[in-house]
Amino acid sequence: MAVAASGQGGLMVRVDPDETEALLVKPHAREMVMRGRSMNGWLRVDDEGVRTKRQLAPWVKRGVSYARSLPPK
Repeated sequence: MAVAASGQGGLMVRVDPDETEALLVKPHAREMVMRGRSMNGWLRVDDEGVRTKRQLAPWVKRGVSYARSLPPK
């Protein structure tokens, strides 16, 4: 999985875990937490950060690019 629409709003994006900290400074990006646990390599981008194609496209591109870099299952 590369990206997913969140039932809580916004977008979940899979990213290189080594880039997570640097990406957290981007507007509307935050750490993804599931069941109280931080999910390294995943970000949540709030609705405000994906309202337009111009905002959404870079996140989708980043998520797809990283997912494609992983070995096949």
